[in-house]
Amino acid sequence: MRLRQIALVAKYLEPVAAQLHAVFGLQIAFCDPAVGVFGLVNAVMPVGGEFLEIVQPVREDASAARYLQRRGGDAGYMLIFQTEDALAHRERLAAQGIRKIAEHDSGSYTFTHFHPGDFGGVLTSIDMVDDGKSSNEPAGKWPPAGKSWMNFPASSDVFGIVGAAVQARDPSAAAARWADLLEAPRDGDSIEFSNGKVRFVPPIDADGTGVIGVDIAVRDAEIVLKLAHDLNIPVRDDAIWIGGVGFRAISR
Repeated sequence: MRLRQIALVAKYLEPVAAQLHAVFGLQIAFCDPAVGVFGLVNAVMPVGGEFLEIVQPVREDASAARYLQRRGGDAGYMLIFQTEDALAHRERLAAQGIRKIAEHDSGSYTFTHFHPGDFGGVLTSIDMVDDGKSSNEPAGKWPPAGKSWMNFPASSDVFGIVGAAVQARDPSAAAARWADLLEAPRDGDSIEFSNGKVRFVPPIDADGTGVIGVDIAVRDAEIVLKLAHDLNIPVRDDAIWIGGVGFRAISR
């Protein structure tokens, strides 16, 4: 299983996209009209072979609008995993009583969005492209990013998403639960995927749930941090804070 896409929710997506472009050289490759059914507009930005998505609620009754209010502003919103057999995961989790809130099945793309209440407050999706065999191809096909996403690369010094951080009141228990739900190896308070880890950390805000960090592999983390400083983008504990999320640049 691979961590393929991370979504942020923002009151206004343009300023968040602009800061991601300024610091990491990310470009908007696709704005998916299909998210309108959820009361959203979005922008998808390639990060190597992975993706950052920014969603902006445009309806007051959108679940993302309620989440934005609950978190008190821009925040991490969703983790999307790619696997070889999304249907098998759907059936297995359904048998455990895990609730699904949306699903799609076609010959080219399958997904299941699972209720955040069953994933520690994080909207989570398990997806499959075509027959699933391309799930670990570094630049494999990815329908949520459109057909021409490779024409909108990040900076050549940015290599990909290699992790995420999720806040939890009991990080150890959260890691154990997610390891079971996703059938992923556990390493202490982290779970491992083919391209990185999801770390579970103590809460940094009153809500105590949600994605609060993204790890991006880069050529030189010090250069990225200096650029953020020069642009007056907040940097705390070696993380660059954009859209309510702490981005850690990891030198590779």
